[in-house]
Amino acid sequence: MTRKHLDSRRLFLRGVGVTMALPWLESLPVWGAPGERKPGSEAPVRLGVLFAGNGFHSKEWWAKGEGAAMELGQVLAPLQDFCQKMLFVRGLYNEEALKGNIHSSQTGNLLSGAPLASGGEIRSGASFDQVLAQRYGNSTKVPSLVLGCEKSNPSVHKNYSMLYSSHISWSSPTTPTPLEIFPALAFDRLFKDEASKADQSVLDAVLSDARDLRRDISTGDQRKLDEYLESIRDVEQRIANAGKRGQFEGWRPTLDKPNIPRPADGIPQDIAEHMRLMTDIVVLGFQTDTTRIATLKLNNDHSSLRFPNLGVDYMIHHLLSHADTPDWLKVNQFFLEQLAYLARKLDSVREGERTLLDNTMLLFCSSMLTGNHEARQLPVVVLGGGGGRIQGGRVIDYREKPDRQMCRLFLSLMDKMDVRLPRFGDATRPLDEV
Repeated sequence: MTRKHLDSRRLFLRGVGVTMALPWLESLPVWGAPGERKPGSEAPVRLGVLFAGNGFHSKEWWAKGEGAAMELGQVLAPLQDFCQKMLFVRGLYNEEALKGNIHSSQTGNLLSGAPLASGGEIRSGASFDQVLAQRYGNSTKVPSLVLGCEKSNPSVHKNYSMLYSSHISWSSPTTPTPLEIFPALAFDRLFKDEASKADQSVLDAVLSDARDLRRDISTGDQRKLDEYLESIRDVEQRIANAGKRGQFEGWRPTLDKPNIPRPADGIPQDIAEHMRLMTDIVVLGFQTDTTRIATLKLNNDHSSLRFPNLGVDYMIHHLLSHADTPDWLKVNQFFLEQLAYLARKLDSVREGERTLLDNTMLLFCSSMLTGNHEARQLPVVVLGGGGGRIQGGRVIDYREKPDRQMCRLFLSLMDKMDVRLPRFGDATRPLDEV
């Protein structure tokens, strides 16, 4: 095959309403800049954030030892196969989460460390996943995939909006990133080329109304309106990126088309099926390089989910969390099984000398350590190798150390994706151990 043939080959195949990435071909290099030949195995680093609300069993969230010999508490038992690719982190926290009320104040700033507004007002801070999405937005069709398995709660709880409890990803201080809970629509966002006419008409209407309104309001209100208009950025991005062909800079993804059928419309009634579909879509997004940033909120904090699939249908998730019962442990393990399922699927995909899990950072976290609202330390697990930049098989304990801001971890993870900031949230330096 001649270089001319390689250079002219499209990096995406396009079907009717669907964009499909060409397969990664180990035997063929991908030609980059003139005179530069890059190996096809240089895959990008991806970030996945999984969230489970209301914390975990107080006596069974622990790990000790290192490498394959690492011992895990019962909550973490589903991750036993991944000990060598895991960081178990203790002692990090968000100072701002100790202020205000419980649940909302412990969730809305989980990925930003920002102070939250009370009184029903919505103000947090841009989350670190969205900082990365802004950096990589021009490299992939979908800047970030933000998914959930439970609807947002618009009510107010103890003077704080419950939208904080429903969203961990924030595009701006006043804009929670739109959350997709329908598997079919999440699938369509990855693979459909054309933005819907409804998207375009909504965008036109919003912009037209905003221009008319802006002429008649004060300067202060104009600033508030401008912040509100941030909420349409996702629609604008979807329209701009419809049908986009990526530039992979020396690398081709492993999948040439979706390897699962489009999910059925609607929300699955079985919560286990819902969560598995969403994790499958995250894998597809990473494997096709349609996105490199994904956030999956398995449930809300103050969650109302029930678990008939586990034989635990007598009490909602939030109420279960208030006592260390066998059923609470069973529910905890169910959530960790979703992380293990995602990790196993990523680890089964070869990308040159590494696996897709080796080229990914999976952050699993909650807004509190236990169901009694303990937020002075947060439960944190990181799975994956970050493109060879993270050494797994370790337990890192910051409980007796100074400067244990959760945002230091975010600075570290952003650094693995070559985004280096002098400050994020309340942190001014990354964690040396990560």
